[in-house]
Amino acid sequence: MAAAVTSAAVSFPSTKSSSPLSSRTSIVFTHERITFKKSSHVHTGSRGLVSVRSQVTTEAPAKVKKESKKQEEGVVVNKFKPKEPYTGRCLLNTKITGDDAPGETWHMVFSTEGEVPYREGQSIGVIPEGIDKNGKPHKLRLYSIASSALGDFGDSKTVSLCVKRLVYVNDQGETVKGVCSNFLCDLKPGSEVSITGPVGKEMLMPKDPNATIVMIFMLSALNSSSLQLATGTGIAPFRSFLWKMFFEKHEDYKFNGLAWLFLGVPTSSSLLYKEEFEKMKEKAPENFRLDFAVSREQTNEKGEKMYIQTRMAQYAEELWELLKKDNTFVYMCGLKGMEKGIDDIMVGLAAKDGIDWFDYKKQLKKAEQWNVEVY
Repeated sequence: MAAAVTSAAVSFPSTKSSSPLSSRTSIVFTHERITFKKSSHVHTGSRGLVSVRSQVTTEAPAKVKKESKKQEEGVVVNKFKPKEPYTGRCLLNTKITGDDAPGETWHMVFSTEGEVPYREGQSIGVIPEGIDKNGKPHKLRLYSIASSALGDFGDSKTVSLCVKRLVYVNDQGETVKGVCSNFLCDLKPGSEVSITGPVGKEMLMPKDPNATIVMIFMLSALNSSSLQLATGTGIAPFRSFLWKMFFEKHEDYKFNGLAWLFLGVPTSSSLLYKEEFEKMKEKAPENFRLDFAVSREQTNEKGEKMYIQTRMAQYAEELWELLKKDNTFVYMCGLKGMEKGIDDIMVGLAAKDGIDWFDYKKQLKKAEQWNVEVY
């Protein structure tokens, strides 16, 4: 597959029988159909009439293999395992949230030399250096990949992550730092990183280049007892999707559908990849819609805080109409519980059409059109 990255990429790098049955034809019955079959078992009666003996078979019909709607062909999983990880090198590590944002999020790029053949929507594992409290090596942590398969440099030799630094105060009043997120956020260019994977098929992109792809992400915020709630990397697979759609040219893929991103954050200084997404919107205004929900700075017409479900409620009717189409795919990443807010919006709308939303959502999941990855 040949591809190229555009210059607008980033601020950082049957045969019909015309006659009756012949005397040498027998009828074969199966579960699914009746067929005709040549046979040597022919009996001629006293009047010269031909009788045809039927044969009954009990062969079950062949099972039809379900074909995925996603880009699964050739996807590699678990090439590198924890006991034999790939050693990458940090090429870039930069903070992408403002200094006044509630928490830090970093974008980092690792070299792979093409040895980690991932796809958009997959994840890699990272094994942080050092040992745990029991004196054993740290276990791997999984992170969604934030770059397209070509990587940020367009040469298929890198992989990028988007990692939120985890720091919180426990019930004893002690400050606790997440082992792997702090290891990654503190990496300096040139540092080695143990990588496993790639893993996952749940979040792969749809095959259909004309699909509608609704992407929903909510970044974690603070509460009274913690400095940080989660690593907040849910935007990563969406960035990988959107790079392939709008920043790259592929001989075998051109996105002509609609990509609609809902991005929820506590403050505007927490908006991730804002400049990139706005550049994409400039490049393809008919194919990309972008809606922010900044909970501490925006309100709706009722004066309510603008959470992700609040913003989506403004487009509820339109979203429901899209969800009734068989080429609409929903991808949701972020905190556990965020799906409930979407359910609350859709229950009433579905009921107007005489549809039970939760039954319908099960159908969407079975059809690979409702994809959720929360932490």
